[in-house]
Amino acid sequence: MIIIIFHIIITSTVPCCHVKTTLFNTGSELVSQHLEEMSCLNPEENGDEKKIQSAVPCLAHTTPPNADSFRPVEHHENSITLQWNKVNNNISFVLQFNGTETDISAPDEDGPVTHTVSSLTAGTQYTFTLYSVFENVRSSGVSITAVTETHLECLLKDLGLQQYYTEKLSLSKILEIDKMTITDEPAKSNSDFPWYFLKKLMMVNVAARNMICTSDCESDDESGNEEDSDSLNTDDMPNPLDIITALFLCSDGFVQQEMALKMSTYQFSVPLLLPNCDTNQCTLMLWAMRDIVKKYRPQSLSESKGFIEDRIVLSELPMISFVRLGECSSSKSEILNKLLSNSQQYHDTFVHYNMECGDRPRTMSNGLTEITWYLPGGNTNIDIFSQPVAVANLHGDIASFETQYSFLCQTSAAVFVFFDQLDSECSLLTKQHHKAQIFLVGNGESNGCTLEALNEVETKLGLTKNNIIIRKKQKNDAEFVKKLRQKVRNVIKKSKNMTIEQMADVAHELGILVDEDSPECQSAKKNAEAITAEIQDILKYKEDHLPRQGEIWKELTCLEKEEFRLRKVGSGNIEDYKSQLQEDRKELRKKQNSYDMSTAMTCFINAISSPGTERFYFLKWMRMNLDNMSRIKLSELQEKYKEKCKNSENKEEIKEIDRQISNSSLGTEHFFREMGQIYEASLSLPQRDPSRQQLQHLPKLCAELLLDGFPLELVDGDASNIPLRWVSDVLSQLSDLVSPNRKILVVTVLGVQSTGKSTLLNTMFGVQFAVSSGRCTRGAFMLLIKINEDMKKVLNCDFMMIIDTEGLKSPELAQLDNSYEHDNELATLVIGLSDVTIVNIAMENSTEMKDILQIVVHAFLRMKEVGKKPRCVFVHQNVSDVSAHEKNL
Repeated sequence: MIIIIFHIIITSTVPCCHVKTTLFNTGSELVSQHLEEMSCLNPEENGDEKKIQSAVPCLAHTTPPNADSFRPVEHHENSITLQWNKVNNNISFVLQFNGTETDISAPDEDGPVTHTVSSLTAGTQYTFTLYSVFENVRSSGVSITAVTETHLECLLKDLGLQQYYTEKLSLSKILEIDKMTITDEPAKSNSDFPWYFLKKLMMVNVAARNMICTSDCESDDESGNEEDSDSLNTDDMPNPLDIITALFLCSDGFVQQEMALKMSTYQFSVPLLLPNCDTNQCTLMLWAMRDIVKKYRPQSLSESKGFIEDRIVLSELPMISFVRLGECSSSKSEILNKLLSNSQQYHDTFVHYNMECGDRPRTMSNGLTEITWYLPGGNTNIDIFSQPVAVANLHGDIASFETQYSFLCQTSAAVFVFFDQLDSECSLLTKQHHKAQIFLVGNGESNGCTLEALNEVETKLGLTKNNIIIRKKQKNDAEFVKKLRQKVRNVIKKSKNMTIEQMADVAHELGILVDEDSPECQSAKKNAEAITAEIQDILKYKEDHLPRQGEIWKELTCLEKEEFRLRKVGSGNIEDYKSQLQEDRKELRKKQNSYDMSTAMTCFINAISSPGTERFYFLKWMRMNLDNMSRIKLSELQEKYKEKCKNSENKEEIKEIDRQISNSSLGTEHFFREMGQIYEASLSLPQRDPSRQQLQHLPKLCAELLLDGFPLELVDGDASNIPLRWVSDVLSQLSDLVSPNRKILVVTVLGVQSTGKSTLLNTMFGVQFAVSSGRCTRGAFMLLIKINEDMKKVLNCDFMMIIDTEGLKSPELAQLDNSYEHDNELATLVIGLSDVTIVNIAMENSTEMKDILQIVVHAFLRMKEVGKKPRCVFVHQNVSDVSAHEKNL
C-alpha cells in the first residue's frame, strides 16, 4: 500500500495545471519525490504556457492487502475462534458476519491475530468476511465459512468420544489390553469415565456405574478440607446415564450388543429407545438386545423344576412402563428399584437421583427409555411376580418426548404416569391414542394435584378410581411400593403380550429408527436365513450338508493316531503297516473330495467373504439362528445327562446321551470345521487342479476373522483331532496380515468341567467364549487380543492368544471312552502351546483337585523333557474361609 500526496496547482486563467507528486510507503518513509509539471494549453494561445497562479494539496491512499491465512481454529457450541496473519502494526481489521461488523485492532506483539466470536447458535453454519483497514480504506475482503459444534458434539468432546461419533468404537478396540486394564486405576477426568465404565462392564464388575473421580490433586492428608475436596472432584462429573448414552451413540452394533448383554447380566437396565439430543430422533435398540438370552421358572413349572430359556426379543411378555409428567418431587427410578427388589436384597436396576453421581444434571440422556425384566425363579416366598414382566422407564418429561410416550402407550400393557400437578398438561394425556391402561400416580402433598384436574383426565381417558393412585403424606415408600406391585400384578394377569421384535412395526409407524434397518444388517440376515431355513433335523442336515466332518473325519483321526502309536501293528512288518495306513488315509481324503460343495457351504463362504461389517453381521445372525434351533433339544438332553450321571450305573447310557448331545449341536464352528476339511482335502489334489486353486483363499478369510476377534477352533472336540495343515496355514496368513516379527503371548485355561473356565476368561479379558452349565466347550478354541502400543514394551508382546479348552471330565465320568488318556493328551497339548497356563480349581471338591493336579503335573514334566518352561497360575474358587490366605503356600 502506498500513500500518495498530490499538490495540484491551479490557474484561474487557462485550463492547465502542474502536479507535484510525493510518494510514501506504508511506514510514512519517503520513497520517492518528484515534481512533475503538466501543461494544459489553451488552443487560442497557440501552445504558449501560462504562469502557475495557485496550488491545492490533497492526500489519497491505495487499497490495503487482505489478511493471509484467515481460518477457524476452534469450534465450540456457542463460539468460533478465528485466526489470521496481521499485515503490519498500522493495519486494523473489520470482521463482518450476520449483518454486523466488529472493529479489531492488530496486537502490538508479533504473531497471528486471534478473535473469538461468541453468542452463536449450536450446529449452525456462519460466513465470516475479514477486511483490512488503513485510514478508512478497506481491502477487498476474504470470506470463510465455519460451523459451530452441535450440543452433542460438545458433550462428546468433554467425554473424549468425539472422534467415535463417526468412526464407531469396535470390539477389537475396547478389548485391547492397555494400562487401565493392567493397573485398574480409577478415572481421573471426564474423558476417562467412558473407558473406565467399558472396562469394568466387559469384566463383569457390578460397580461399573460408580463414577467417583480421583483427581491428581487429591491427597491422603486427612487435615484437608473434605468439602473442598468433594467439590473439586465431583462438580463437573457427568451423570452415569449420559456416559451410557454417549457410549451407545459412539459404538458400532457389535459393541452395543455386547454392552447390552453385559448390562443385563447383572441386572442393569438397558436402552430400549436411544435418543439423539441434536436431531431429536430416537432409535429402537432391537439389534443391541438380540443376544440377550434369559432363563426363568414361572410358578407353574416350580414343581417339575422345569424352566424356560429364550432370547428376550423373541419372548412374548407384558411390558409395564413408567413415565413422569412435569417435575416430580420423588425419584421415579428409585421407586422402580424398590418395586423390583425383594425384601432380602435391594438392587439399583435403574440409575436414580440418590446414586453416586445420579444427582448430576442429565445433558444427553433426557428422552432415554430403558428396559429391564423381572424373571421369577419359581419360589413363592421370594418371587415378587409369578410371571415374567418387562419394565420400561422413560427419563425426562413426556411433554418434551411425546414420540417416546406414544410408543410406550402402544406397546405397553400399562403406563404409570407420575406427576405433581396436572392443570396445564391434561391435554397431553388425553390426545394420545392409548392401547395401554393408564394409571395416574400423583403426589398428595403437592398443591398442583387438584381434584378438578384429576376428574377431567379421568373422564376423558375413561379411567376408574382404580386407575388413580395418590400417594398420601402418611404413606411411606414401603406401603406405596406394595400398592404399586398389586396394580402391576392385576395388569399382567389379563394383559396382551408383545415381543420387542413386534415393537419394531410400531416404531416404524411413529418415525422411530430401528437399529436393524441398516443395509449391511438386513443383507447379512437374508444370507443367514437362506442357510438356516433349510434346517429341520440337525443330525440329518450335518450328514447332508457338512459330510466331511462326520465319520470320515473320525476315521482319519484314528488312522493318524495309529500311524504314530502303532498299537495294532501286531507281529507284521511295521513299514508295510505304515504304508497301509497312509493308503487308507489317501482313500478317505479321496472320499472327502468326491463330495460336491453343498449349497449351504457355498453360501457360507460367500457371506464371510463379504466386505466390511456385513460378514460380522452374518456370523452373528448365523450363531443366533443356530442357537435358537439347538437350544430346546440340548436343554432336554443336558437334563438327562445330569440325571444319568448321578443315578445310572449303566455307562453305555451315559455315553449314548453324550453322543446325542454332540449330534444335536450345530454352530458356526461346524461350518468352519467343514471349511477346514474342504481345504485339507483339496491339498491332496494335484497342484494345478482348478478345484484346489479355488480354495487357496480360505485360510486368509479365517485369519482376517481371527484378527478381528472371532475365535478359531484349534482342537475338534468331537473327533479329538487338530486339522494341522488348516490351522498352520491360517496362522501363516495371520502372520502375513500383521507386521513381521510380532510376538504373541499364549494364555490357556485348564480345569474340570463346570468350574467356569470360559467364564473366567470372559471376565478377565471381556471376550465372548460360549458359557453354560455342564460341558459346554468342546475341544479348544483360540482368540486373539491386541495389545495397546503403550503396553507392548511392558508385556513384551504385541498380541495375546487366549485358548479356551473343554473341561477335563470329572472322576465319575473318567472311565468312559478312555477319558484319562484324552485328558492327559489335552492337558499336554495346551500346556505345551502356552506361555502361561491358568489351572482353575473348585476348592470344595478335593477329589477333583487331586485328579486335575496329577494331570497338570504330568504335563509339566513332559514340557521339561522338551526344554519348555511355561508358567502356571492356580485359581482357587469358592474359598470361603477367611484364614485361607494364611494356610496357602
